[in-house]
Amino acid sequence: MAVELTTQVLNALSQTDGSIVSNDAFPSIDFTTMKSALDRLGSREFIEFRQINREEAVLTPEAEGIAAEGSHEAKVFEAVRQAVEGLKIDDLPGIVGTESAKVGRGKALGAKWIKKDGDRLKAATDSIKDASREQLQTIQQTRTHPDPKVLTDLRKRKLVAMQKVITFEIRRGPKYSRDFVREETDLTADMLVTGAWKTTKLKPYNFKAMGAPAQTGALHPLNKVRHEFRQIFFEMGFEEMPTNRQVPTEQYVETGFWNFDALFVPQQHPARDMQDTFYISDPPQADKPRADPSKTEKLANGSIPNFEAHAAPKQDYEGYWNSVKDVHENGKYGSIGYRYPFREEESLKLVLRTHTTAVSTYMLYKLAADPRPARYFSIDRVFRNETVDATHLAEFHQVEGVIADFDLTLGNLIGFMEVFFAKMGIHRLRFKPAYNPYTEPSLEIFGFHEGLDKWVEIGNSGMFRPEMLEPMGLPKDMRVCGWGLSLERPTMIKYGVKNIRELLGHKVDLNFVESNPAVRLEKD
Repeated sequence: MAVELTTQVLNALSQTDGSIVSNDAFPSIDFTTMKSALDRLGSREFIEFRQINREEAVLTPEAEGIAAEGSHEAKVFEAVRQAVEGLKIDDLPGIVGTESAKVGRGKALGAKWIKKDGDRLKAATDSIKDASREQLQTIQQTRTHPDPKVLTDLRKRKLVAMQKVITFEIRRGPKYSRDFVREETDLTADMLVTGAWKTTKLKPYNFKAMGAPAQTGALHPLNKVRHEFRQIFFEMGFEEMPTNRQVPTEQYVETGFWNFDALFVPQQHPARDMQDTFYISDPPQADKPRADPSKTEKLANGSIPNFEAHAAPKQDYEGYWNSVKDVHENGKYGSIGYRYPFREEESLKLVLRTHTTAVSTYMLYKLAADPRPARYFSIDRVFRNETVDATHLAEFHQVEGVIADFDLTLGNLIGFMEVFFAKMGIHRLRFKPAYNPYTEPSLEIFGFHEGLDKWVEIGNSGMFRPEMLEPMGLPKDMRVCGWGLSLERPTMIKYGVKNIRELLGHKVDLNFVESNPAVRLEKD
């Protein structure tokens, strides 16, 4: 079809010295076929063409009926005018139809074409001008209307719809000829044997043609940014914490003890309310803290853990439980505590972890068996019972780093933050004092975003409190600093995503995932 159309286009151009419009010259040809033929001729410079995009007004089926037979109100007027002594209101639907009677009577009364006389309708004028019909007939003939307000009104009444129309303006090219010789696309063995290749016209290579897109897998933007964070941590000598210490794949459920109590978060803290935390109803509670099963022991589901806890020194979990309880109830290690009755059932509730600091707490307790300088990090999913909007989800990913060393100070933390965020391309930082139950002092971290031209909060940090560290058995002169930020925020900034639901969840566009570029956090 495209080959035949090329000849038709060349013939049409031979009859004029100017240009032709595709929709006028070839009204029955669809866009794809026309574009293929024009590309074929244009690549050989037989023609030159440009695409014209415009919107045309198209009548709806109801509007086509009005253009042919008149508007609803005109039908009502004509029916009433022909009834010399007036038309009964109840008889109107039978004459003009239910729809016309329903719509047209009110409009005809409003235009004062008819008037009501008891249970009858009577004509109030001898003749009318059916403006709606005239407007629609104009649109039907010209595909537009000179008055934009009329178009707007008819669109609101759903009598007109706007339709995108693509046409081509075509004119002769530098190598125009009416004769289009078919070009061979392959050099065959027969052509070489017979010598026909010498006289055969071969189609030239189009080196600008786009190749067919390859069907491949793609990394999600979050995974790309996560990889960059991991490289930064490894470069700075950090060890990745296992966030799946109880099951082979993922562990999202923690006890209230590891998620809150061990961090010196009081049991009356608002973060532990149902409106902020997801609680697990079955089973209703967990065991007290205990040693992880050895490699040869099987878990309740029959699987074998993927860690080697048997190599670690044995620790007194019962003593740790009691120390945490004492710190909350009565105070200890120089602290007066919170002075409230510590409830065991509250501590053993199961929750979807609200932060990966629960994992950091477990790792610090393990470190207490062999105290030494250490650097840990984790990147994993956490859950908050929050209202979902453009910047908040009920689940997101937390990036967390922890440094344990002797005689660390707040200055060490601030200095490290400057180095860490510089590797992300953020060189201007501000620190604001903040409150956190398990860190003192605590700092909110703000970075100046060049693209947004403003300061944005990028994380939280602080020095872990003695009430959290000393019950674990860590030495008094060992200090631990930590910081955390979400994985989603830097990803949204890097990829220009304004709605977090377009980045994580069922609204993610797979085309966006496949086409997004690789990321370097320190590059714009």
